[in-house]
Amino acid sequence: MLPMVRLNEIRIGEVAVDLPPATDAGLIFIGTICTPWTDRLACPRQGRLDGPVCRLEIAEPFVAALAGLEQYAEVEVLYWLDRSRRDLVLQSPQRDGTVRGAFSLRSPVRPNPIGTARTRLVDIVGATVRVQGLDCLDGTPLIDLKPDRSTFTPLAPPQPGDFETGPA
Repeated sequence: MLPMVRLNEIRIGEVAVDLPPATDAGLIFIGTICTPWTDRLACPRQGRLDGPVCRLEIAEPFVAALAGLEQYAEVEVLYWLDRSRRDLVLQSPQRDGTVRGAFSLRSPVRPNPIGTARTRLVDIVGATVRVQGLDCLDGTPLIDLKPDRSTFTPLAPPQPGDFETGPA
């Protein structure tokens, strides 16, 4: 078995680039994620809906935004992978020199390290949301929560674009 990825390692065939200057997208973290993982080498590569229960600690003034979320069995969690590299555009996940573009992988190493996970909602108590299915480190900044798209029906009246289709 090949060894796991080491911190800041560049494997055969991988390509790192100089990043352009950052621009502020105005991102606001709505809370912090609490998971059992403090080391990237122990963290799962993909979350599992039957994985450990993790906590999303929602910060004020965003706690009120949780109203109604309890009616969904699954929640999409978006988070900022703050300890990930951002400069590898070609990666070799199998460590064999075969490379793939960062956008063709679910790797945390990407220009904008946004993680997303479909999670099972366990419960909501006050400012704490408990879920299963995460794959991030303890202390990861939380960006957003959304009802799982496959079970959500828009509540607002339809707009003309809702009915547009394209070629098959």
